[in-house]
Amino acid sequence: MAGVVNVIELVADADGGWVEAVQSAVSQAARTVRNITGVEVTNLTAIVEDGRIKSYRANVNLAFAVEAPEDRPAAGGDERRGSF
Repeated sequence: MAGVVNVIELVADADGGWVEAVQSAVSQAARTVRNITGVEVTNLTAIVEDGRIKSYRANVNLAFAVEAPEDRPAAGGDERRGSF
């Protein structure tokens, strides 16, 4: 059977730049989403105040493999598998 991938859209902000915003989206998602396989950056924007960039914003699509029921951890087990 072929694998199935789910895609979710996320938006993240960071003060340090667009790379930091993308990494923030992936890192935060990895706290609750297992099997992340990729990220697509769909939009980069920034918040400007007084003529200067205050924060950077990244819209991303995050892909992760859908688990078969037999691959899911048992109730009370470790909710995260592997590492990012």
